[in-house]
Amino acid sequence: MLEVNELTTKYITRFREDIYAVDHVSLNIEEGKSLGIAGESGCGKSTLALSLMGYYFPPLHYTSGDIIIDGKNISGLNPDTVRKSILGREIAYIPQAAMNALNPTQKIINFIQDVVQAHDPTASKNEIYEMAKGLFESLGLPADVLQKYPVELSGGMKQRTVIAISVILRPQVLIADEPSSALDVTSQKMVIKMLRNLMDNGYIKAMIFITHELPLLYNVTDDIMVMYAGQIVEKANSHDAVFDPLHPYSKGLMGSIIVPEEGLRDVKLTAIPGVPPNLKNPPAGCRFAERCKFVKPECRATNVELRELPNGRSYRCIFSEDELREKYAREAQQNE
Repeated sequence: MLEVNELTTKYITRFREDIYAVDHVSLNIEEGKSLGIAGESGCGKSTLALSLMGYYFPPLHYTSGDIIIDGKNISGLNPDTVRKSILGREIAYIPQAAMNALNPTQKIINFIQDVVQAHDPTASKNEIYEMAKGLFESLGLPADVLQKYPVELSGGMKQRTVIAISVILRPQVLIADEPSSALDVTSQKMVIKMLRNLMDNGYIKAMIFITHELPLLYNVTDDIMVMYAGQIVEKANSHDAVFDPLHPYSKGLMGSIIVPEEGLRDVKLTAIPGVPPNLKNPPAGCRFAERCKFVKPECRATNVELRELPNGRSYRCIFSEDELREKYAREAQQNE
């Protein structure tokens, strides 16, 4: 459903400085599958999400690469064409702080009418109401929500309403950018259940779920991609990414989060030292080198590419899989 090849996008500051927040990123998602993207704040997750839609607002600019959705290459298309034909229909986006995305002066149904008629001016209000009512009810949202103003809804209800509006045109791919953040545990569970229902009921064919919490993705997505400083540092299926991370950064992310899953709940918490590099002048070699406990001179001198393993996972490091596992085993023995 979605194929991305060597996508590079940048921000241009008012001082004409280039900041490559997405640096040669490639990924693939098949129909019926979901991909999680994880990493700490500032690693490029949200910029990648915006870039995947092919609709750029300064200071974000497209540089190179291909974005192919259901066989259509949308990279470099005219912005008006993208807005009318691609956004909402081929690919849809649930932004961060989605609870604030609704117009407080409009009822939900009026907001939906604006969205649908922007893509299909011939759609009548009755047709749109029946479409919205059927969608909301199928996703466990009462139809009377359509006649309410955003202020009348709870935080969790607003979030689920925004998700429902995002898929009203049945897009091929849905990008959910931290849709469960700022919600209580019960609301988070309802949002995740709703996203699963969207896949099961055919409202979307593939999904990208973005968060900084790796364990959350284990319960939501089929595969996980870990980003650091604008680059992919690891790709793996969800189980391996959470229970057997290979890249030192992925390992550090898992070690810095309390995880209730069996086999991880007793793991001692550890922090990743330092801060991510300044992308105005990214370091040569491995971008994680300054924070990595296993760093050696070659890490800073070598342009590190993704290593592809026979089992389908990949990671960006100069050490082989056996070398990394040996280091982790030795470290575990020292901590006992």
